[in-house]
Amino acid sequence: MLGKTAGGLFWMSRYLERAENTARLLETGQRMALTRTKNSAEEWGSVLKTAGVLDGYHTKYDEISKDNAVDWVLRDADNPSSIKSVIKHARYNARLVRTALTHDVWSAVNSTWMQIDEAMKRRVNERDLPATLELIRQQAALVRGATLGTMLRNDIFDFTRIGTFVERADNTGRILDVKYYVLLPTAFSVGSSLDNIQWESILRSVGAGGGYRMTHGEKTRPSDIARFLILDQRMPRSLHFCCRKIQENLSYLKKDYGFAGPSCEASNALYEKYLDQKISDIFEFGLHEYIQDFLTDLGNLSRQIEIDYRFYE
Repeated sequence: MLGKTAGGLFWMSRYLERAENTARLLETGQRMALTRTKNSAEEWGSVLKTAGVLDGYHTKYDEISKDNAVDWVLRDADNPSSIKSVIKHARYNARLVRTALTHDVWSAVNSTWMQIDEAMKRRVNERDLPATLELIRQQAALVRGATLGTMLRNDIFDFTRIGTFVERADNTGRILDVKYYVLLPTAFSVGSSLDNIQWESILRSVGAGGGYRMTHGEKTRPSDIARFLILDQRMPRSLHFCCRKIQENLSYLKKDYGFAGPSCEASNALYEKYLDQKISDIFEFGLHEYIQDFLTDLGNLSRQIEIDYRFYE
């Protein structure tokens, strides 16, 4: 496979995953703002920070408001990470690699762009926001279903999956860092009285509420939530699950190409360093420091994958 094709598949998947993750963040931010009318600006600031677009927002706006924050994250052309922007990028990459995709996958990506573009011709008002966010998540699920249901399990599929799980791990890590560090800055606070609504917001941000309750019941304990989102092997958005999938798909590429670049070894090292340990050890080390180190190494792994497979050749 040409490096540019591999890169197009990788980034198409990353952008689609980012759009869905950002939609979940906005949905959670809206719920939290409704329950905390006095501190709604703080909650929207948290959404912007988690999405990695806070600095860009402040280049355009002096103060944080719900309407401006939602528009910035949802559709502002000045924000390269807005949902509309990343779906546009996803379609662009899909067009570049169209011959590598099945008809169903290309149609799903193209349909996603057309529907989102139409829905975001103008600012989305508060009444229409839930339906717009639901549309984004439905379209992301449609593309994912077409990919899983029609793509051969070959190198094309592997690059799409690696892109998906690199982006997903990055998203889960950033949510944990922003939310958890604010609520529980030191290991000495474990077991103290915490705001359960805030903890529920963390689970909602990654679509993990139902899975958590099936595993741990109704009580939202900080250590259980952190363990679920970091170390649970069955939770499809946990750091453990994502890193395992990256490892697996890189190993499949190794078999296909007879080549194991530094990225293969780096993915194994990432797992061994961060996910082969107990949650108590993570708390003792410091969750903020743990997540920051993880995100740095994940970013390095992503760049190494691009180098190994010559995405820009």
